[in-house]
Amino acid sequence: MARKKPKKVKHPKPSLWQRTRSNFLTGLVIVAPIVLTGYLIWTVVTFIDAKVVPLVPAIYNPTTYLGKDIPGFGVIIFLVFTAIIGALTKGIFGRQIVRTWENLIGRTPIVRSLYSGLKQIVETVLSQNTATFKNACLIEYPRKGLWVIGFITTEAKGEVQGKTRDDLIAVFVPTTPNPTSGVFVYAPKPDVIYLDMSIEDAAKLVISAGLVIPPTLEEIEAGRKPVPAKNGKPKGR
Repeated sequence: MARKKPKKVKHPKPSLWQRTRSNFLTGLVIVAPIVLTGYLIWTVVTFIDAKVVPLVPAIYNPTTYLGKDIPGFGVIIFLVFTAIIGALTKGIFGRQIVRTWENLIGRTPIVRSLYSGLKQIVETVLSQNTATFKNACLIEYPRKGLWVIGFITTEAKGEVQGKTRDDLIAVFVPTTPNPTSGVFVYAPKPDVIYLDMSIEDAAKLVISAGLVIPPTLEEIEAGRKPVPAKNGKPKGR
């Protein structure tokens, strides 16, 4: 007996409201990051201008001659002033001034802790010689059977390594959707699975809560990008 051909399932045509809602959400994904980025940049520029421009003598302030404020003028003054300070502190005299200032701060109880903490954070963020993260990885956290994305910082050394029997690796486990906060753990080397994806791709995966899946090495070599598929399985195209 010949098999009957399966009947094609006709999906109902989306209504005007559903199409409008879908178009709005698609546009929101594109517009929201642009608007928020522009807003944050404008807020920072406005804040710096409000603090720096009043300190500029009127004879050197373009507002005196143009009759209106120039957005970003304070930012330019701030960048030039910071560069000059950086150039001066590279010399012997400048280094002596910085050393004297830090010695003075070091004798002030509350200010000492605040200054040293902020300085360490700034030096870490702006460091050009050391990488903050080495690799993306997978570890079982907070219990066996649950896997999370982590970022390897360094191998354990000193007292931490000396007090344990296993070779440990320092791993930062970020939270979603804000990867700047998270949990810092020491994991045994055999329990850490290294990932081929870059730090940037791993960060996108965390921020998007698993919705933005980076391509595998095979897909990159084939020039393909993964697209969402049914049942949550990515497919190449």
